Amino acid sequence: MLSWALNRPGYVRARRILWREVRNADLPPDLDVRAWLAAELDALGAADAVVLLTSRDVTSHRSAAVPGAFCLATVGLSNAERVGHRVPRDPSRWGTINLALQLDAPLSDTGLLEALSIATQARTAAVMDLGLRLPGGIATGTGTDCIVVAAPEGGQDYAGLHTDTGEAIGAAVYAAVTAGGQDWMRDVAPRFTPPPA
Repeated sequence: MLSWALNRPGYVRARRILWREVRNADLPPDLDVRAWLAAELDALGAADAVVLLTSRDVTSHRSAAVPGAFCLATVGLSNAERVGHRVPRDPSRWGTINLALQLDAPLSDTGLLEALSIATQARTAAVMDLGLRLPGGIATGTGTDCIVVAAPEGGQDYAGLHTDTGEAIGAAVYAAVTAGGQDWMRDVAPRFTPPPA
């Protein structure tokens, strides 16, 4: 697996990815979140897992499967950002996009890195197509997004847009993030006040 997850970032071997739903009360400003999460996982016997933290109701997850790829995503856009711009946020309004992508292709470390870049690109395209306007332009993601890519170990070095693997990544991630984003736009956006320009 490859990710920038809080508890096991970078290249790791793992057999599971977990989501942990959190609220502001769970994460006070003075909390050592890594130590807290490690203790939570130890109590569950799940220290080996790669974990995604989200404030989005985990039952709102969306998934998409295509030949060669499966994506599971939770999508919250209350702290949406436009790349290259940053707006002040009330931490109580944070949301995130978390996605886990499982691939059939046996990838090398280089292949995992390219797969992560394609998943990020597909996430961004899906968010942009939702059309959430911010002071700096259309949202491209959130300030706390995280992506985990999992694949069997192997020698495939390429997973770009011209490959079957890259096409599958793009299709699965785009579909899952689009569906989750549409849910958020329908259910949460009417109560959401974007930050002032």
